[in-house]
Amino acid sequence: MIRFRAVAPLVMALAVVSGCTASAEPSSSEPETPPPFVACDTLASPPASASPAPSPNELPDLSLPCFTGGEQVNLRDVRLPAVINIWGSWCSPCREELPVIQGLADRADGRLTVFTVDSMDRREGATAFAADNGISMPTLFDPEQSLAIAVKQPTLPATIFVDPAGKVYVHRLPLDVDGLIKQVKEHTGVTVTR
Repeated sequence: MIRFRAVAPLVMALAVVSGCTASAEPSSSEPETPPPFVACDTLASPPASASPAPSPNELPDLSLPCFTGGEQVNLRDVRLPAVINIWGSWCSPCREELPVIQGLADRADGRLTVFTVDSMDRREGATAFAADNGISMPTLFDPEQSLAIAVKQPTLPATIFVDPAGKVYVHRLPLDVDGLIKQVKEHTGVTVTR
């Protein structure tokens, strides 16, 4: 009996540690629900013609896969101006903010490229949250949090604003509708309404 009491805490600690290192990908036993997001093929700018080169895009030289599949998207190829929201379904402030970002995407009328990056998340969790909340804008998948690390953003949510010249501003707190409208105008020059 004494041996069991000495070994039990060790066995429990190993069980806890092994659970914390699980992959961000769902196990094969989880049901695969189709994601509600639209394809990412509208995010990139068309190939440059013989016109003068624009100012360099200050976004990290990072390619991420579209959540729905297809080609990877290099952030430096994104049509500008742009608003990029980094979120995760496990993040309570992200869950409140994401519908606000979707509202911006719905009102952007082609004047802004608006999309999200699902970070440090499981596909099934992100899919379920998005489906339950009417989130359909293009979304990239970043389980390793590469973008958050690249823009030195240790916590989520974060919203990246990129102006037409490629200058980047990272907003590090959740936004409501009025705050988002103000930040879009200030950092992209685009006016959107409620």
